[in-house]
Amino acid sequence: MKFAFWAIVSVFIYYFLPFRFRVAYLVILSCLFCATYDIYLPVYLAVYAALNFFIAQKLPSHPSKKALFRLGIVLNLTQLILIRYASFAIDPILELFGTDIKVSVLSSIIIPIGMSYYTLQGIGYLINVKMGWEKPEKNFLRFFLYIIFFPKFISGPIERSNLFLQQFPLKNEFDSSNLTEGFRLALLGFFKKIIIANHLGNSISQLYSCTDDYMGYQIIALILLQPLYLYFDFSGYTDIAIGFARAFGIKLSPNFNKPFLSENMTIFWRRFHISLSSWFNDYVFKQTSFRLRRLKGKATVIAVFLTWILFGIWHGAGWNFMVLGVLQALAIYYEFRTKNFRVKLFSLIPGYSRQLAGRLFTYCFYALSLTFFFAPDLPSVWRVFSEISSPLEIQKISLLNKSLFFSMVLVVIFLLYEVLQNDFNSVYRKIHMLWVNNKAVRIIVYYAGLFLILTQLDGNASFIYEMF
Repeated sequence: MKFAFWAIVSVFIYYFLPFRFRVAYLVILSCLFCATYDIYLPVYLAVYAALNFFIAQKLPSHPSKKALFRLGIVLNLTQLILIRYASFAIDPILELFGTDIKVSVLSSIIIPIGMSYYTLQGIGYLINVKMGWEKPEKNFLRFFLYIIFFPKFISGPIERSNLFLQQFPLKNEFDSSNLTEGFRLALLGFFKKIIIANHLGNSISQLYSCTDDYMGYQIIALILLQPLYLYFDFSGYTDIAIGFARAFGIKLSPNFNKPFLSENMTIFWRRFHISLSSWFNDYVFKQTSFRLRRLKGKATVIAVFLTWILFGIWHGAGWNFMVLGVLQALAIYYEFRTKNFRVKLFSLIPGYSRQLAGRLFTYCFYALSLTFFFAPDLPSVWRVFSEISSPLEIQKISLLNKSLFFSMVLVVIFLLYEVLQNDFNSVYRKIHMLWVNNKAVRIIVYYAGLFLILTQLDGNASFIYEMF
C-alpha cells in the first residue's frame, strides 16, 4: 500500500501546482517510480523516448521518409529483442556457433519491466505520424510522459498517442468528481487484486509447481479457475491505473468489458485486454491484410496467423507463448470459416440458452489455452494435461480452503453483477438506484472493502502482466 499512499499524496500536491508545472511534475513522479525498480531505468527511458521523439519530428518532411520510418521501427524492435527475447531467440543461435557470449545479460543491466508496453506505444506513434494520422508532438516532456506515465507503465493500458497527447496542456481545474471516481476505481482494483486474485493465484501456482499432487478432477477445476485469476488480477491493475490517472484528470483507455459474456473468441478479444488486441488489429492485422490484398482470401488467413503468433510472442520468450498465439489464431480462423454453419447450429438452441452455450464454450476454450500461458514451458503443459486422465486415488492435497471459498463467493457476486448489467438491464437499474440512493450502505461497503484489503496485505503484491 506504499504505492497507494504515495500516489494519493502526489495527487493532492498536483492540484496545488500551477498548470505550467504539472507535466514536469508527473514526469518527475514517473521517473522516481521507475527508479524504484532500477536507478538507471529512467535514463534508458529518456534515451528511448528521445529517439522516437526526434525521428517523428523529422518524418513528415524528410526526403527519405520510408527509410527513416523503417529505422525507427528497427530501433524499437531491436531493443525489445535484445533485452527481452535474447535468451530465447539469440543465445541459442550463438551457442550453435560455440561462443560463450550471452546477449541475455543485457536484461540484468537494463530491466525490461514495462518494455513490451512502451515499445508498442513507440511503434504505434511512429506509424501514426508516418501515415499522417497525427502530427508529431512538439513538446518532449509531454511525449516522455506518454511513454513513462507511472499508473500505466508496468502493465498498461497501451495508450494511443493521439488519444493521450490530445489531453495536453493540462489545464483541468480541480474537480472533486475526478478524485472520488478515481479513488473509488482504484479501491475496487486493489480489492480485486488482493482479496480475490491473490487467493486464486495461490492455488493455481501450486498446480504448476506440484502437478503430481493433484488428482484429475482437481486439475480440471484449477484450469477452469485460470481465466478468473487472470481477469481479476489484470483488471484489478487496470482499475488502479485508470483510477489514479483519473484522479490526476487524465483519461486512460478501457481494457476490459465483461469478457466472460462473450459468445465466441472473436468477441472475447474485443472485450479482454482491449488495448493490446486492438493495437494488433490496427497495426498488424489491418496493415498486413492491406499489403497482401492481391492474395485476396489468403491475405486474411496469413494476417490472422501472423497477428496472433506475434500476439503470443509478445507475452513472453517461449514456445508455450507461441502455441498460445496459434491456438487463438485457430479459434478466430475457425469462427470465420464456420460462421454460417454455427449460426444454423445454434439457432436450434432456444433463446437465452444459446447465449449461455456460446459463453460456456468460449470460456472453456480460453481456460484450456491459458495452460500454455501459466506453465513455465511446454513439458509442464503436457504434464498437466497428462495428469487430468490419471486414475482416481487417495486425495493427496486439499483443493478447497476458506480463503479460496471466500474468493469464489466474491467472484460469483462480481460476475452476477456483470450478467445483470448486460442481460437484465431493468433489474440492474433498480439495484443501481438502491445503491446510489443509500449512502449508508455505500460507506459500509467501502470501509469493509478497505478493511479487508488492509488485513490481507501480506499476500503477493506483483501482478501477472507485470512480467511483460
